[in-house]
Amino acid sequence: MDKVNKLKIFNDPIYGFITIPNSLIFDLIAHKYFQRLRRISQMGMSYLVYPGAHHTRFHHAMGCMHLMQKAVNVLRFKGVDISEEEENGLLIAILLHDIGHGPFSHAMEHSIVTGISHEAISLLFMERLNVEFNGSLTLAIQMFKGEYHRNFMCQLISSQLDMDRADYLKRDSFYTGVAEGNINAERLITMLNVENDELVVEEKGIYSVEKFLVARRLMYWQVYLHKTSVVAEQLLMRVLKRAKELTVSGMDLKASRALSYFLHNEINNSNFTTDTLAVFAQLDDYDIVSGMKEWQFHDDFVLRNLCDMIINRDLLKVKMKNKKPKLADVKEHKENLMKRYNISEKEADYFVFTGEISNQAYQLKTQTINILHKSGKIQDIVKASDQLNLKALSKPVTKYYICYPKK
Repeated sequence: MDKVNKLKIFNDPIYGFITIPNSLIFDLIAHKYFQRLRRISQMGMSYLVYPGAHHTRFHHAMGCMHLMQKAVNVLRFKGVDISEEEENGLLIAILLHDIGHGPFSHAMEHSIVTGISHEAISLLFMERLNVEFNGSLTLAIQMFKGEYHRNFMCQLISSQLDMDRADYLKRDSFYTGVAEGNINAERLITMLNVENDELVVEEKGIYSVEKFLVARRLMYWQVYLHKTSVVAEQLLMRVLKRAKELTVSGMDLKASRALSYFLHNEINNSNFTTDTLAVFAQLDDYDIVSGMKEWQFHDDFVLRNLCDMIINRDLLKVKMKNKKPKLADVKEHKENLMKRYNISEKEADYFVFTGEISNQAYQLKTQTINILHKSGKIQDIVKASDQLNLKALSKPVTKYYICYPKK
């Protein structure tokens, strides 16, 4: 067989050329578990609002790895000792941090799989890959779990200023066309340093951090928590919930082998076995879309209409409020629907519902973003900044919504 060139270069629309540093990383990227991320959308149903938002978890993971390479180079240049083994651990951990995402990113966690997060599934994938790759991922797993003794390395993977956030804000801003989310990720990384084993940002990078936090807030309200994205994701979760309900009651729904497995079995944290993981690895956005295309012609009123709404983008009406919707309004919408279509209250619950969304751009009480002053003093960004709005960004803002049919 011909020898494969494993030092490949990817052309990324955000950063330009991304290089694969070694053959282990290449083999992980080439693995079917990772290649599946090409079929998992990064932003779920947001493409129904922003038509360009069709990028995938694969794009994002590659971008995160690229930024981690830059971070390692910057910190080494500043005298921080990072061994080759540690660098590999960092690159693998950030490359695989999202490998456990299900179809449309979050919808599955709240519908046909219960009690297990995508982070937990990512860890299961990494442990499985560690067996296949003869223990090469052991250090990466330790870092991913936040258990490595050098804390700043764990912070590069998961914190309020990690490579994950640095990539998705810039990338999602690019693909949606929402300029307010565009951060200077390279500038932020150039300003990173390590003090007392903690990740810090040098004083001259303070304005870049301010921009980062404001961009995060705006992206959440304008994109991730956009009311149409919220209602579309809610509908998708209800499609899967109804499909599972009908399957459990004995009805046979046309679906792919992988999707059928999750519709027929009660999967949760306690029984998510190696066999389950193998089936989960077969599941992606295409299974759900093809399922909905079949189910939009199903006899069941609820399943048929929910699928039709998503496939043809004829969604429920959604109203955002600062206060919880009145129970009388919810009751009125339900009764109208029940009367019009002669359906039960349980069926009407799929089309009339309330919920809440919350946005907190900066969490003051958990892992903070620390600024390193020239004097050597370290301060939290909120205290170090003269931008008064930053304190406000650390308070959660909650909004409430009510969804009901337009007609």
